[in-house]
Amino acid sequence: MAVFVWDCFLCFLPSLLLFLLCLALRWPRAGCWTRLTVRAAEPRFICKPTALAKYLLRHCGSLAKPRLAPWPRGDPHLQTLSSLLWGQHGDTIQFSRDNLLLRDGGIVAVDWAVGTGAGEEVGRKRWEGRKEYHSGGKALGYFTSTPPVLLLIPQSWGGMTPHLKALCHQAVRQGFYVVVFHPRGTAGCPLTTARLTEFGDPADLEQAVAYIHSRHPSSVLVAVSEGSGSGILLSYLGEHGSGTYLTAAAAISPVLQGQLWFETAMPPIYRWGALFHRKMQLRRYANSFRAVLDVDRALGSSSLRDFEERLFCSSAQFQQRSSRPPDWDSYWERNEPLRDADEVAVPVLCICSRDDPLLPPASTLPIPLFQSNPYFLLVLTDKGGHCGFTMEGREEMEGARTENDEVEEASWSHNVVLEYFRVAADFLKGEERDGARWGGPLGEYSQAGQRNRIGNMAPPRRRRATMTRRPRPQAPGQSRVDAEDGNFTWKRSYTR
Repeated sequence: MAVFVWDCFLCFLPSLLLFLLCLALRWPRAGCWTRLTVRAAEPRFICKPTALAKYLLRHCGSLAKPRLAPWPRGDPHLQTLSSLLWGQHGDTIQFSRDNLLLRDGGIVAVDWAVGTGAGEEVGRKRWEGRKEYHSGGKALGYFTSTPPVLLLIPQSWGGMTPHLKALCHQAVRQGFYVVVFHPRGTAGCPLTTARLTEFGDPADLEQAVAYIHSRHPSSVLVAVSEGSGSGILLSYLGEHGSGTYLTAAAAISPVLQGQLWFETAMPPIYRWGALFHRKMQLRRYANSFRAVLDVDRALGSSSLRDFEERLFCSSAQFQQRSSRPPDWDSYWERNEPLRDADEVAVPVLCICSRDDPLLPPASTLPIPLFQSNPYFLLVLTDKGGHCGFTMEGREEMEGARTENDEVEEASWSHNVVLEYFRVAADFLKGEERDGARWGGPLGEYSQAGQRNRIGNMAPPRRRRATMTRRPRPQAPGQSRVDAEDGNFTWKRSYTR
């Protein structure tokens, strides 16, 4: 009998704890503490005071409003695990896959979101049938002719997390064409070469962006990365400068300093999960890699740093190329995400949280970059976890309201990113129309100029001697001299 009573108590214990927690949250003093917690989580907007930054502050309401959930839903580990393991819209998104053949014979996958049921048609009609207005009341002229294309870049270990699926679902419902980039050997993408994508190598993304632009040449193209997926996005923006097809970019919980991220100890549960995912990918193609890699040694790695180093800095794979393998430091000279930050020529919004359990401490963020470079903008919150930023309360979720007047649970960062793309594109459209520049100090306009949209034909700029830059491919039939002699007018006012 005693055993039966004890079993019943254990069975009902979770429900009892939940009931007591609800009572505590309804207690006036606890409610006051909760409101103070939310108020403390108001985001900081760190940037150079340019005209674009001021325009965003005026017209992007999501940046200023505190929408983050209090404890317990605001717990960083709960938000992080929720974003990585489960979500509301996991099975509602349908994708159509294109396998893109690369120059070296490799394959990457691009998945096009083909709908979420009736919501997709609602979104398409929204873009095509009437003009949209942001909180400032001005028409978003950049997005009224054809729907914009949103490129999503997952975590570096690949696959679609529930967090990314939720962003995809919300973007489709708002009328974006959504496409997801999957690197070699991830998310079921076939591996046809004995080569995986290095952390900050944007070569494959470059070809995917060119392909996506060719599919929708008249649409505005924007991109957002999730977590460690920022490595190739930031590298791509730096290497291509004003020659990119992207109009704007965003990074949610980005890895801004790759070497520091790999060398910083991660909580065991997250380290084991990421390592398990990476090792499963390698194990799937183990026989193909044995000729160029000590597979067993890589599979025996106990940290992400060991795995990355044994995978890309081993001597066996470089003996095949008759070249010397890089050491750990030289690997990061070539692959650091911000190695070409001074070459970025489109606005980039980074959303970070101080309590992110997967990233180094917020004190290591390169704050001077955001304070001096007009193209980099940082939103820093006290709460949010890693790719979490959960909202709570019906009044806090107006940004997630659908055409059927339904309120969906959404991430605050998703609302910020999608609103940022609309407002930034509208601002840049106005600048091109007025012949003005926004990158000058304190928002002062300099000489008029429009960005070149000729992709890879943009001339390479001089680099610091300590950095190693991958050569940019030239357009067919064009010599390097022709590219350097081109007349491009997108010149920055803050260059060295």
